[in-house]
Amino acid sequence: MKKPNPILTVLSAASIGFLIGVSFPLRIAPTVVFPFSLGDGNCIVSGRNILARFSTPFGNSTSTAEGTPVLQQSNATSDSETAPLEKTKPKGAERLPPNIVVRESDLHMRRLWGHPREDTPPRKYLLVLTVGYSDRDNVNAMVHKFSDNFDVMLFHYDGRTTEWDEFEWSKQAIHVSARKQAKWWYAKRFMHPSIVAPYEYVFLWDHDLGVETFDAEEYIKIVKKHGLEISQPGLDIVRGVKSFDINVRRNDTEIHTSTSAGKCSTIDVHQRPCSGFVEVMAPVLTREAWSCVWHMIQNDLVHGWGLDWNFWRCVDEPEQQIGVVDAQYVAHHEGFTLGNKDNDTVDGSRRKVRLRSSAEFGMLKARLYNADRAQAAALLAKSNAAPPS
Repeated sequence: MKKPNPILTVLSAASIGFLIGVSFPLRIAPTVVFPFSLGDGNCIVSGRNILARFSTPFGNSTSTAEGTPVLQQSNATSDSETAPLEKTKPKGAERLPPNIVVRESDLHMRRLWGHPREDTPPRKYLLVLTVGYSDRDNVNAMVHKFSDNFDVMLFHYDGRTTEWDEFEWSKQAIHVSARKQAKWWYAKRFMHPSIVAPYEYVFLWDHDLGVETFDAEEYIKIVKKHGLEISQPGLDIVRGVKSFDINVRRNDTEIHTSTSAGKCSTIDVHQRPCSGFVEVMAPVLTREAWSCVWHMIQNDLVHGWGLDWNFWRCVDEPEQQIGVVDAQYVAHHEGFTLGNKDNDTVDGSRRKVRLRSSAEFGMLKARLYNADRAQAAALLAKSNAAPPS
């Protein structure tokens, strides 16, 4: 009996396999199973999905992330259909799958052990103070007026951080050290809205406030009750100083949003600083208001003078949503303290620091004026260019 030709046998088998493949098309994506998983509490990636990023051209992705919806995308999806998905990604994350992108963070410290889901969550509120070690006694008294619902961050202008560990609360605080900088310099660089997003309210306070009569939790109840987006405690001028009449504590109200006292008796009460005004000294802002204020802070204007005159831009109704809380008040002990007070002629003297602060006020005013004009001109041009309805 004649033996079959081996070459013909191979060719015949290949032909039959090809015909079967054409009749029953299947999509095959590579799958590798590993006996482990990786996770961070928000996302669990199993060994089965390790090659998912490489298998995309071969079929639909069915990988999942714990607590995250599955995004299915067909090979036939048009560019116009994927465009909205791409627009949701922040700049820099374009190459990442949407379900892995984390836009926000917080200032809450976490353990280096255990499961991430068992860590304590970020606090509800954030207290931020700019301090030097010589201020420690008053700062310690201030922090004790804030409950465990607050994360605490200290900006150190004197470079001394570890010494604060004499206070137990300091061991759980965030410490940022940069010598001889002002509060708003730190705030612009270390309080991006995406970092403070988890916190309902941000207290950005000076270090020299007397808080003997203050209770932070009661304060928050009041601002929530009255819908204040930006606020400050009233100032006790018996124990401290004031800069503006509107910020002085009243004895007959829970809050107030305007005043006709002092210089405000001779000007329009609806103008700043007679209504809708709190100082840069001790503002309390919702996260939404803070996001707006952060974008208004200028990189090169480190003192923040003039920001308070423009807080109104960051709320819908300044005379209703910006106010002073009289029922919870503090004393501002020292007033202007930046710079060396011993010699007014040297660089870094208190006099020269104050001169720069005043100059920055004028610069911010000019920039906002020019920005308002440019925006108005752009809107007018757009309106003129629109076809008639």
